Amino acid sequence: MGKSRVEAFTDGVVAIVITIMVLELKVPQSGDLAALQAGIPVFLTYVLSYVNVGIFWNNHHHMLHAAERVDGRVLWANLFLLFWISLIPFVIRWIGDAGVTALPVAAYGLVLAMAAVGYTLLQWAIIACGGPTSTLAAAIGSDRKGKLSLSLYVLAIPLAFVDFRIAIALYVVVALIWFVPDRRIEAFAQRKG
Repeated sequence: MGKSRVEAFTDGVVAIVITIMVLELKVPQSGDLAALQAGIPVFLTYVLSYVNVGIFWNNHHHMLHAAERVDGRVLWANLFLLFWISLIPFVIRWIGDAGVTALPVAAYGLVLAMAAVGYTLLQWAIIACGGPTSTLAAAIGSDRKGKLSLSLYVLAIPLAFVDFRIAIALYVVVALIWFVPDRRIEAFAQRKG
């Protein structure tokens, strides 16, 4: 099975998710600075979410570039990842409606953590499809970056109930870790090719 359909479907879903996210931003009800300031927390959540979706999409692109082929396991793992990414607009809306409080911030972390699980499952599925000597398997190695990211997301969820700012800081740290695309895959593919 070719991987181009997986890439095209993922691109479409990501485009829709980003569109829904921006549509969830509420326009200020008046023309004064106070009305604009009231929307800053939700806008910053949108920015963080946009960056996170972009990071998943960018690294997904690199991962599929390294895949030799895909099978049914890859398709289902990809759908699992996209399911969790598609929930990001929901948690942004919840934060927007309920305010930046513990439960919505923890839910945001849960969605990001499950998307990270989905990304990991997709990696494993592609490696299983390509075999232990595949380009992706060699490039990923022990995947310390992925394990650290997932650990920080999981840690942030209960910390949201201690102080939501700690959880948000951890979400930002994970985004910063991944902001530069995962060059392991690209570099290994270039050396191999």
